[in-house]
Amino acid sequence: MPNLPISGLPASDALTGAELFADVQEGITKYTTLSDIATYTTYIPGNSYGLFNQTGSSIPVSGSLPRSGSLIDGGIGTLSVPANGFRVGDAFRAVIQGGINVGTNGHTLDIQVSSDGVPLADTGVITMPKITGTKNWRMDLNFSINATGSAGTAEIASAGSFSFRTDSSGDVVTEIFSAVNNTTFDTTVPNTLVVKAIWGASSNAADSIYSQIFTLRKVY
Repeated sequence: MPNLPISGLPASDALTGAELFADVQEGITKYTTLSDIATYTTYIPGNSYGLFNQTGSSIPVSGSLPRSGSLIDGGIGTLSVPANGFRVGDAFRAVIQGGINVGTNGHTLDIQVSSDGVPLADTGVITMPKITGTKNWRMDLNFSINATGSAGTAEIASAGSFSFRTDSSGDVVTEIFSAVNNTTFDTTVPNTLVVKAIWGASSNAADSIYSQIFTLRKVY
């Protein structure tokens, strides 16, 4: 093909992430992919933008075995930060909403937030009232990167609230929680956000929770 101005080239179809781009490293021209570029341009210190938005309801986490599972399903964007992608002062916010049923008063639920097994925040074990008719629940999460580095140096502060509507005249119960991890959190490795629901041992198939909306944003 002869040299053409950009406007004279064939138009691309829908991008898949595997497209090639030229880049220069240490004076040598190499190539990279669209997916790699997206990974390293998403995290710009001080910018605010969307990172991930769920595009369908998650699979319900039931009180029958195994009694635990993810509250996040597929969507657009990423839940991962590459190694050394965090900067001091980065702040993130997540909003989750969905439906919940609790078949028997006194069954317990714990929602844990982690990054590849490293704990970030936890509602603690909540003794739930009876909730029927798939009532609404909502969780707000906030994260602040206070220090970067390997485990023992890096620090992340996490806080949130978990609210749900009960059968008692439409009452809303809210649990507030927070935590600081400066022992096992590590910014020198990739980090992927996980939100997991865990039902107690006495729970059964009448207990379930799922999300309809999950949105993660970088807010600072």
